[in-house]
Amino acid sequence: MDKVIIADNLSLAYSNDETIINKVKFSIDSGSFVFITGASGSGKSTLLKSLYGALKPKEGSLIVGGVELKGVSSSKLNFLRKHVGIVFQDYKLVKEWTIEKNIMLPLIINGYEKSVTQNQVDSLLKHVRLKHQAGKYPLELSGGEQQRVAMARALAHNPILILADEPTGNLDDYSSQLIWNLLEGANSQLKTTVIVVTHHIPESMNIDYKHFHIEYGSIHEVI
Repeated sequence: MDKVIIADNLSLAYSNDETIINKVKFSIDSGSFVFITGASGSGKSTLLKSLYGALKPKEGSLIVGGVELKGVSSSKLNFLRKHVGIVFQDYKLVKEWTIEKNIMLPLIINGYEKSVTQNQVDSLLKHVRLKHQAGKYPLELSGGEQQRVAMARALAHNPILILADEPTGNLDDYSSQLIWNLLEGANSQLKTTVIVVTHHIPESMNIDYKHFHIEYGSIHEVI
């Protein structure tokens, strides 16, 4: 099976601060579902940031989707990000745009035709059960609804990789379960690689997954 992520002797730090992730080695198979756990401050979100190039490796090698992220050029990083969907705990929706336009964003960036874009957005709005909210703005929605919009946006351009940082941390039970169902569906039906940073792995998961735990700067697989 192809590897979508390969880390070798990887160390991560913010500028000259203390090293957070220290000389770790791991790989993730294409099409897998992976949870990353660890205590607060252990480096979970730091690791996730490195996977989409928001934080460059301090040492070692990190290859994501065939792109080496140490010393990566802007053009190669932009190429990688066109194939990655990201779900943040605080949604990061454009408040001045409607729900519909927020979901369109990655499709516009990737140069999809207008008709294809509209069809994809209509389908996703139905998928996340927000078709009736298409013309509203983010602040008119509940937190759970905003996260469902963020999930639809992450799925819009059919990414090879979805990165989710505590995607259900602030949500009610209904929205949380819907988000997990969407992530499971992307993995099982579309074969999208899904990586989720979380404090708690839900017991309701109906899918095979891998579990990596971060502690004291190291990462190991929980069997």
